[in-house]
Amino acid sequence: MASKKKKAPPPSPQSLGLPTGGVETHAHLDMEPLDAEVGAVLDRAVAAGVSRVGQVFLGPAAYKDGKAKFADRDDVFFILGIHPHDAESANGVNLDAIAQAFHADPLIKALGEIGLDFFRDWSPFEAQRIAFREQLSLARELDVPVVIHSRDAAEETLRTLDDMGFADRPVLWHCFGGDANLANEIVARGWLVSIPGTVTFPKNEAMRRAVAAMPLGAMVLETDCPFLTPIPYRGKTNEPAYLAFTAAEVAHIRDIEPAEVWHATARNAAGFFGLTLPSHT
Repeated sequence: MASKKKKAPPPSPQSLGLPTGGVETHAHLDMEPLDAEVGAVLDRAVAAGVSRVGQVFLGPAAYKDGKAKFADRDDVFFILGIHPHDAESANGVNLDAIAQAFHADPLIKALGEIGLDFFRDWSPFEAQRIAFREQLSLARELDVPVVIHSRDAAEETLRTLDDMGFADRPVLWHCFGGDANLANEIVARGWLVSIPGTVTFPKNEAMRRAVAAMPLGAMVLETDCPFLTPIPYRGKTNEPAYLAFTAAEVAHIRDIEPAEVWHATARNAAGFFGLTLPSHT
């Protein structure tokens, strides 16, 4: 009986040969299983060309408990806010704690991820609406960028941002999964669109058409790790190093070189978050 051929392992992120300077705009490195090996995860990202990683803390308690994990890393910046799933915790005490953290810690670069999630009912929709508006008001008060979570709620998310006067303010639409019409709505307001690893999934045709059509200057990249792992590692834990595969797929869709996507999205992210990147980026 003939032995079965072993399946070849997927290529490593380093094998794509992307240069230093990439920016991972959205990671949850304080979540399992990544929290057990933060240093190694970040070292693998550096080896794959990722120079900056945005660590998202979902609330002031997570920030207080988790920030020390990154004390010896100069490649990590922070994003802090109350997720719509936790909307009922957006009380005065926690909002005050977020404001104090922004004043005290220059590594916190944006308020997020905040917004609306009508896909799941893990938090009452009305509580989400209140929390969203209160955090948008706080962002205006602090004069900081916002990172938006919107799932099955695009129309209301856009309307809320418009009502709160956020057109032409610094807004990043996290984990974009929509079509070209939604991308146009976002870009027309002067905001950025963040492309996750799901763009590598063959069935996401509408999203791929949106990525082909939108301006490269309106785009950044993210993993949303440990979730949404791109092909060829789909089904495994996501991590910042895999951002390289998302960049390569965006480049393939747009028929340009991966390094062009890598550098352009890094510049866009640096401008949004106020980051310093390697001089050649």
